[in-house]
Parts: sequence; C-alpha cells; structure tokens
Amino acid sequence: MKFSNFTQENSAMLLIDHQVGTMKLIKNLPLTQVEKNTLALAKVAKVLKIPVVLTSSQEERFQGLLITALAQSLPEAYEVRIKRAGIVNAWDDENFVQAVKDTNRTNLIMAGVTTDVCLVYPAISAVREGYSVQAVMDASGSPFHLSEDLARQRMRDSGVVLTATITLIAELVKDWSRPEGVELQQLLFSDVLPPEFIEGTSTPY
Repeated sequence: MKFSNFTQENSAMLLIDHQVGTMKLIKNLPLTQVEKNTLALAKVAKVLKIPVVLTSSQEERFQGLLITALAQSLPEAYEVRIKRAGIVNAWDDENFVQAVKDTNRTNLIMAGVTTDVCLVYPAISAVREGYSVQAVMDASGSPFHLSEDLARQRMRDSGVVLTATITLIAELVKDWSRPEGVELQQLLFSDVLPPEFIEGTSTPY
C-alpha cells in the first residue's frame, strides 16, 4: 500500500500494553524516557483530537494495569480500553480490530510494550490489512537490544514506518505558528526534550 502523509484528520493512535508490569521489562531505553514519550503521544492526541485506542493484556497478572498517568491523561479511552485475556497479537482480538475500524482512520500511529512481542505483530498485521502504520520507537521498548533490533527490522521489511516522538509531532503539527502548534511546541519543551538541551536555547525549531 502506498504510504500517505499522516495528518490529524486521517490518523488514529493505538497504545498497546503500556502496563506497570510490562514497562519494567524495557531495558534498551531509559524507562523514564519511554514513559515521557508515551504520555506526550497521549497529550498530542488530545490537542489534535486524534482518536485513541488503548489495549492491555492480562491486567490481573504481572502485567498489571495501564500506567496511571496514561489512564489519567486519556480517561475516556481508558474506560473503554480493550482488555485482552491473553491474545499476544492485539490484531487477533476482534474487539481491538473493531475499535480501530470504528475510528474511521486509515493511518495508524502505534507504540507498544514490548516492541518485540506487543508491537511488532499488530503493526505488521495492520499493514497487511491495508493500513499505513508508523511505529513510535521511543515510546516502545524491549528487554534485549537484539530482540528490539530484530523486531524493528521485521516491521521495516513489512512496510511499517519507524519514527520517533518528536518527528511524529512535527509531522502532525505541520505549522508551529497555529494555535495547536504553539501548544505542542510547549509540550516538547516541558515533556519531551531533556533539560540540558533546552538550557540556553530559545527554540529548537
């Protein structure tokens, strides 16, 4: 399928298994960085009014609930989150797929924990179903660098576009001078960019 530009009008955001237990499995990136970027994606969706689908797996086991800050940021999406009983590939869960279809969006922004289990399969499955997919790699993570690298390669080979939080925000904003752009530029300074980058810098963009 030909890749199309992602806009706030044609995109949906799917956040997969950002649960208190699974987050602890991330070792290829600092956990705090992944948490910050995940919450930044949630805030971007709110500002740009992009529909969000949340899903979790086996909340009653070590995976636990979705991280509290995410639930607080997206209370409506959290309330109707897709709670999978144990299905590994979220795309194999008919309730998840229906929730995605109900967004009426053809471009899917995905992040998931872990990359090598929870993100790789639904990202590839969605591409096979005709969706354009961008996977946000710094809002995802794996226990091992090798499994992360292989999952990224597998997604890339299957047509998934790999991206980062800042890159995605800029693509969706398109113009920093519009009201939403101003708000999201402030988000970058407060929630995404590290303090040492910001010091002495008036604006990075």
